Amino acid sequence: MANERLRAAIVERGLTLEQVAERLGVAPKTVERWISDPARKPYRRFQYATASLLQQEVSYLWPDERTAAEVTAAGNAELIRIYPHRSTVPNALWPTLYAGAREYFDVVAYSAFWLTEDTAFLRIVREKSAAGVRVRFMLGDPDSLAVAQRGDDEGIGAAMAAKIRNALLNYAGIFDLPGVEFRLHGTTLYNSLYRSDDAMLVNGHIYGVGAYLAPVMHLQRVPGGELFDTYAESVERVWEGARSISSPTDLTGATA
Repeated sequence: MANERLRAAIVERGLTLEQVAERLGVAPKTVERWISDPARKPYRRFQYATASLLQQEVSYLWPDERTAAEVTAAGNAELIRIYPHRSTVPNALWPTLYAGAREYFDVVAYSAFWLTEDTAFLRIVREKSAAGVRVRFMLGDPDSLAVAQRGDDEGIGAAMAAKIRNALLNYAGIFDLPGVEFRLHGTTLYNSLYRSDDAMLVNGHIYGVGAYLAPVMHLQRVPGGELFDTYAESVERVWEGARSISSPTDLTGATA
């Protein structure tokens, strides 16, 4: 049975399938399939975008989906705590977070230089490597436009690229550990992300201040929640677009 609610909502707004597709950034045939084949539901981000465009609830257009209130309640449960600045996060929380890693041990940042001087964190990296856990570092490409822009945004200019190079040198002792991988990215980061399985620290980036002065959210994945997964998906997109390097001075690397 076709999704007549979606079809009617589009007609009620006076839109064509082509116009809906253009505003959502998808192909018209994709929107057509959403209507003709209910099993071909859009991804959640497109469900929300479509509902917003048509001024309807997601749960009305796709009745088997949860209401916005239910999604919000689950999201609230995902937030363990928020810190006003990274500098107020207890130092022990970072190694404690990663000590629980069994499958995911990810660091997504520009430099995360301060972690390179945390002996407890470096010890955890070695322990997880020995235990067969995959450890992924995604740091900024010091020669990228994104890093240059972030340096300007923080008011430190070329020092941002220098911090990345120094961080890589400090990590020299773990480059060759089994399962430890380094990649450089040229992504415009809106957050630095520190994931350990179903827990994550999200350090926001704010124009004009360093990340150590920006807020940090401590998240946990809970059934029905979408906040954690939104950031986890971002980690994977950065990883896929970054390039591997084999040593602290191998800054050309290979495209992933």
